[in-house]
Parts: sequence; structure tokens; C-alpha cells
Amino acid sequence: MSENKDLHVAHTSETTEATEAVKFVYDFTEGNRDLKDLLGGKGANLAEMTNLGLPVPPGFTITTEACKTYLDSGEEPTELRDEVSAHLDALEQKMGKRLGQADDPLLVSVRSGAKFSMPGMMDTVLNIGLSDKSVTGLAKQSGDDRFAWDSYRRLIQMFGKTVLGVDGDLFEEALEKAKEAKKVTIDTDLEAADLKKLVTKFKKIVKTEAGRDFPQDPREQMDLAIRSVFESWNTDRAKLYRRQERIPHDLGTAVNICSMVFGNLGPDSGTGVAFTRDPASGHQGVYGDYLQNAQGEDVVAGIRNTVPLADLEQIDKKSYDQLMQIMETLETHYKDLCDIEFTIERGQLWMLQTRVGKRTAGAAFRIATQLVDQGLIDEAEALQRVNGAQLAQLMFPRFDADSKVQQLGRGIAASPGAAVGKAVFDSYTAIKWSRSGEKVILIRRETNPDDLDGMIAAEGILTSRGGKTSHAAVVARGMGKTCVCGAEELEVDTKRRRLTAPGGIVVEEGDVVSIDGSTGKVYLGEVPVVPSPVVEYFEGRMHAGADDADELVAAVHRIMAYADRVRRLRVRANADNAEDALRARRFGAQGIGLCRTEHMFLGERREMVERLILADADEEREDALKELLPLQKRDFVELFEAMDGLPVTVRLLDPPLHEFLPDITELSVRVALAESRKDSNENDLRLLQAVHRLHEQNPMLGLRGVRLGLVIPGLFTMQVRAIAEAAAERKNAKGDPRAEIMIPLVGTVQELEIVREEAEQVIAEVIESTGVDLKLALGTMIELPRAALTADQIAEAAEFFSFGTNDLTQTVWGFSRDDVEASFFTAYLEKGIFGVSPFETIDKDGVGKLVKDAVKAGRETRPDLKLGVCGEHGGDPESVHFFHEVGLDYVSCSPFRIPVARLEAGRAASHSTGSDHR
Repeated sequence: MSENKDLHVAHTSETTEATEAVKFVYDFTEGNRDLKDLLGGKGANLAEMTNLGLPVPPGFTITTEACKTYLDSGEEPTELRDEVSAHLDALEQKMGKRLGQADDPLLVSVRSGAKFSMPGMMDTVLNIGLSDKSVTGLAKQSGDDRFAWDSYRRLIQMFGKTVLGVDGDLFEEALEKAKEAKKVTIDTDLEAADLKKLVTKFKKIVKTEAGRDFPQDPREQMDLAIRSVFESWNTDRAKLYRRQERIPHDLGTAVNICSMVFGNLGPDSGTGVAFTRDPASGHQGVYGDYLQNAQGEDVVAGIRNTVPLADLEQIDKKSYDQLMQIMETLETHYKDLCDIEFTIERGQLWMLQTRVGKRTAGAAFRIATQLVDQGLIDEAEALQRVNGAQLAQLMFPRFDADSKVQQLGRGIAASPGAAVGKAVFDSYTAIKWSRSGEKVILIRRETNPDDLDGMIAAEGILTSRGGKTSHAAVVARGMGKTCVCGAEELEVDTKRRRLTAPGGIVVEEGDVVSIDGSTGKVYLGEVPVVPSPVVEYFEGRMHAGADDADELVAAVHRIMAYADRVRRLRVRANADNAEDALRARRFGAQGIGLCRTEHMFLGERREMVERLILADADEEREDALKELLPLQKRDFVELFEAMDGLPVTVRLLDPPLHEFLPDITELSVRVALAESRKDSNENDLRLLQAVHRLHEQNPMLGLRGVRLGLVIPGLFTMQVRAIAEAAAERKNAKGDPRAEIMIPLVGTVQELEIVREEAEQVIAEVIESTGVDLKLALGTMIELPRAALTADQIAEAAEFFSFGTNDLTQTVWGFSRDDVEASFFTAYLEKGIFGVSPFETIDKDGVGKLVKDAVKAGRETRPDLKLGVCGEHGGDPESVHFFHEVGLDYVSCSPFRIPVARLEAGRAASHSTGSDHR
């Protein structure tokens, strides 16, 4: 049962003793927007609009609990049929007509509606109740034969595809042939007689493909449609979308039964989708699409090009004015951008849906600050309205407006970004090429839910039909994927796999194209990119001003400033040199949480480390250490200068051994060739013997970290001396170095105690020789399960812990990141074993539990123990919230992820009640 169980338990009085009965059906007049867990987003918001007195067609909602019961058992709850019958009777009385009656039929829609918006992923069936008998009654009642037969053919088409599993292309092909026979190009040019023939053809398709006749009983239609909506929760496309959007799989969907209102009754009717603000930019104005003489699916499917919503003012001034008033009411009530679906039936406006609308990253930041300025929300709520993933999108590069490239055409800027890739014309190719490492742009006339996996694989989406409310636009915005829609001047031929632009320019599959989701422009070839204005802002090269980019920067600045004020977690950087440290500092880093010293030994220094590791004699080892000491000291002087006044955590050498040894195969070949020429090199032979001696089957679990420091005398003490001398030099130069020394891969406190004792002795020697008072903290990485489990002991010898969650994840799960991500992670994600890679977001149940327990145990031993994390989880939005909850002091991540971590640390500290934005 859901956590809202207490909200849907009804008390009956059929017996003298009170009993509880689960209620599976709610009338629109009974619910409200707070019941999304139970009624789904669509049902809850239909109820809310009904409560507000807005014109909503009467109807009722079957709860998500009914769906979950059906999915668990394969059967509807026993009480459901009776509850549906009771609500259907009440609806029929309210409407003054019965479902599917012959003379004046009540028709209903059966629509899905999960807690979180999943546009186009689940099933909808319109015009339930039409049959061979009732279609004539509808024609007579409406006075429009064409409308009645058009509605009937739509029902058979939708029902056949979604409920009976008939290939939808068969209906589309029959429809195209009917238009060809009539020599017309759009559906609305088909007359009643044409549509009547099409109905006959559609029924034959159903009979042939489904093995049964199209059902004539209206209640059977409704019951089968309800079951189909339940089952659509577990379709492949729905599961894929939930994985992509990280929506839980156990929520189930509600089903909304709504009395039909018709937008296909002629030119004084129509259907549309509206936004209270532009979902692409966040700007206020009149945004949306309208389509005369159409039903709702025509708009979102993008199969007919719409007119801008503003045109409705000339088409139907009364409905337009009423809609504008309702939009203002809804935005004020929801205190957010609202996405609205509506139908006009012969001049009467009806509201079919509202929800908090999906928006682009830039729009999210702009809208949040606009609503603060309007007094609708406070800064804390504004911070909850944006997230780190959106901020990361804003930091992506954009196209260089001054570059000389050939423009192919222009469409509607549906979802911003700069996407470059090879043109592909179907989802299968997009997936195949993407898995081979190619970047692709998926080009379609219009997308549909079956294209979802191809949309995910592509860098961007381009369609020749549809607008900002089409399937492609809505889904792309939700995923943060670049999208250009409705590029009408581009002719897309999916069968021949080509696109033809004005002037006869042809783009074949495999040709490179670039699409700009901010302007709607489409280019031939690769367009150069320039840094994002948000990155320029973080680096101090841009300030808030008047133009559009500066307006966005101003919004980001305001929200980031608030996040920094309220966050408890400090944010440090993973940086190994002064250049990265300075960049990190510009991005807001409050120190370095991880300086990986092994990265300082690449290039020409690698040979020195190799000599050190392979040295047979003490003298040879000491010579190598003497060479390395001044180089290391210079590294640290530069680092402490760049981060002056901020903590710098230096991890002592921690490479897997094989990274600093010659390749055993290459060396063996070299020795063998030399022997064959009888001019063998004694040094190579000695080197090969040493490499064989040190060769490891699994270097990640071998002689590395603290083990290497204990086995090779002088290695760690050389590094400690370099750190201490660099700190003393910086302090003598009136600087403020704050060095922290971190011992890696500790598994037992005894290892740490030995290294600590040696380090303290070296530090004391440097203090004595320089006369500079140094306070260098000594701590360790917690990256092995044993270290986490014995954190109370290890804390006795450590002043700080830094959780190395990359290695901790590998050792807890027992797999190597370098190997498994390419081998079986894709299958694990597809099968739902992983909701997300445990290397991307921390595994709270396993790795996270070790972190949480280690935090508690470590602080019980040493209450002032400083705690941080330095794996890449430190920059992952969801993981940052976890680290805040378990009480870490800081997170550390790569420089470009620092703004994301700062934002999420602020959001973690400033939870706003009732925020359910995705």
C-alpha cells in the first residue's frame, strides 16, 4: 500500500462494528492535488481544477492501488467492477445519457496518469462507447456525419493499437491510402463517406490481426481499455523512461475516465496545449499550440502542424480570453509554470489536464527567480525548483554565432543545447551507432513513444513536424536533450534515409549535422562551440546585465548565492596541480579534498619512480628519492600558493603497481629479440626479472597505497618531507598553507600508526631545521570495507577520514569499474538490477551503509573527526544529499562539478515542504 493509505480508507457502516474498506475509485469532485500518490498527477490535478470551479468534463479516477493489485495478481480487485459501475451510473445521471446508447451516446476517454509525468509512455483511448449502432446516434445528435465517423475510426485505430496489440502502421497505411484515393493530404479533407469506408477497413484489420471483432459492447470497451492502461505501466518504453528519469517502478498508474468533449466538430472546435510561461526560456507571454477541428492526440503527436496559441485570439476571442484567465488562476494557485491541455467544443472551453510543466534548465532558473520577485515563492522554495543536473546542462558549450557554416533550415527551438552528430533516421540505427561510439542526431518527421530509446541514444532530435508541445519537444525537455521541432522547410524521407533542404541540398544518413536548440537553426556539418555564459560567470569573466544570457547568469547567481548561504556541507576540489586548483577556486572550491600525487609522476618522472620501485640496493633507492624530493616540493609550493588560506589534502602515492612498471609483454619481447641477436642487455634482463617478481594478477588489490609505502622504505617519508618543507617555505613567504596528509588504502589501524609515527618524526625534523611552526593534519582514506568496519579503531590514529567511494564501491561489490561498465552494466540497467550505476550515484544500501556506520563509529572515538568524501560521488546531486544526511563536513569533486555540488549542498540543507518537482 502507498504511504497515502490513510487518505483513501473509507469507513462503512454495513455492520454494527466499524470496518475499513479500500476505496478504488474517486469522482473528480472528491480528490485534490495532494493525492498524487493515489490518483496520479492527472487525476489529482483534474480534481483540483474541479475544486477551483474550472470547466472540467465530469469523470472519475481509478487509483494506483487498483493498478498495483492488478499487476501483482493479474486480476483486478474484486471490488473494482462494482465501484466503477456505481461511478459510471452517477456520471450517466449527471450527463443525462448512457454510455454508448444508440440515440445519444455518452462517450468517455480512458487515460493513464502516473504520479510523475510520463508523456506518451502509457496508453490512452478516446471515444469509448462508439459502435456500429451508436455512431449513427452521434451523427444525428451532433448534426455532423463526418465528425461521427471520424470519431469512430479514431476509436478503432487507438483501441486496436493500444488494447488489442495491432500494429499501428497498418491503420496509418490504410489512412494514407484513403487520402491518396481522395487526392488530399490532410485527414480533415476526408468526407463522411470516406471515413465510413475507412471504419470498415479498420475493423477488418482488427479482425485479421487480433483474431476477434472490434467489441461493440461499450462496457467491454471500457473494461478492456482500463486493463490495457494498467498493463501499459510495464511496457518496455515505460520502463525505459522511468529508468531514464529515475522514477520508481512500484508506483503504478491511475486511470482517468472522463466524459468526452470534442474538438473535431468543425472550425468552431479545436484542441490545444498551453504553457503559462515559455518552457524553453521561462519568459512570460502566450505560449502553446492550437489545432482547429482536431482531438488532443493530434497536437502532441505532431502529425499536423499547429498554429501558435496567440492565433486563437482571432479564431475564438471568447475562448481565448477565458483561457488566459484560467491560466493566470492556475499559475497563481500552483505557484509555478503550468502545462495545460484544453479542448473547445463549438465555442465551449473545457480543461482536460494541468500539471507543473517540464522546462529547460535555463527556464527553470529564470522562472524560479521570477516567482520570487512576484512574491509567489520564497528563496528556499526557489532553490528546490532547480537542481544540479539542470545547472550542469547550462555549463555545456554552445555554438559559436560568428562561425561560417551552412544553414539548412530553421524550426522551433524546443529544448536548448548545441548538438552535433551523424544524421540517422530511425531509433534502431541511433542505438546501434551510438553503442559504437558515434554521436548521432535522430531525424524524424515526428517522434512517438516507440522512439524513446533512440532519443536517449542521440545527441539531439530534429523533426519536421510538431511544435513545442509535441511528443519530441516534451520528452526532450524532460531529458535535457537538445531538440528542434517543426522544421517544415526540411523534407524528411525516412524510407530513403535522407533529408532535403531548400535549394536541393540533400543530407544522407551518416552526414554530419548540427542543431541549435536555443535558436531552432539546423546546420550542415560541425559547428564550432564556445564556452557557456554560465561557465564564464563562474570563472569571473561575465556579470549580470540586460541581455538574455546575462539574465540567465543573474538568475543562476541569485540562486547560487542563496545555496551558499544555507548549505552546511563545504565543497572542495579534486585537483593535482596549480592550474586545476586555481580553476577550482574560481568555481567556488573551499579547498582541495584530494590531490593525487601519483598524477605528479607521469611523463619524465615516471622513470624515476620505476627506478625507485625496482631498486635492489638502498643506495639506488636513496638516489631516486633525492631526485624526486625537490620536484615534489615544487609541486606542493605551487599548490599551496594557489589554495592559500584553504585546506589542501594531499594523498600519498597510491598507484596500482603496474602503472609504474614497464609493460611485461613489451619487455619480454624486447629481451627475446635481443637474445635472438645474441646482444642481450643485462639491464633489460634484470628489469624483466624484477617485473616478474612484482607482477600481479589483480593490481587494484595488490601492492599499492599504504602497503607500497611500508614495503619501499623512504617513499612516504620523502613525500611528507616535501609537503612539510613546501608548507614552511610558503609560510615564510607570509602565506597561509593548510596542508593535510592522507594515507591511502588503510585496512587496519596498525598500518596507519606506523606511517603516522614516521611522518610525525619527519615533520618535527622540518620544524627544527626551518624554525617554522607547522600544524599538518594526518588522516586516511576509508576505501576498504574493513576500514569502514573498524573506523572506531582507525579514528584513534586519524584526525580526518576521507571516504574514497570509487574504490569502496569496487571492493564492496567485488568488481572493477574499468572492466564491468563496458561488459555487463548495460544489461544490469536494462533488467532493473541497477536503477543507476553505483559508480554514478552512491549505493545507499551497501556502500552508503558502510559510510554511515563509519561516520558514527569514527566520531564516537574522536568527536572532532573531520569527515569528507573524495570519490566522484562528491559531485553527484543525489549522492550529495546522502552525504549531507549522514553528517559529512565536505564533499570533493572535479573542478567543473563544484557548482553542481554547491547547489545540491544548499538544496540538501534547505528542503522545502511540498516540493515535488522533477
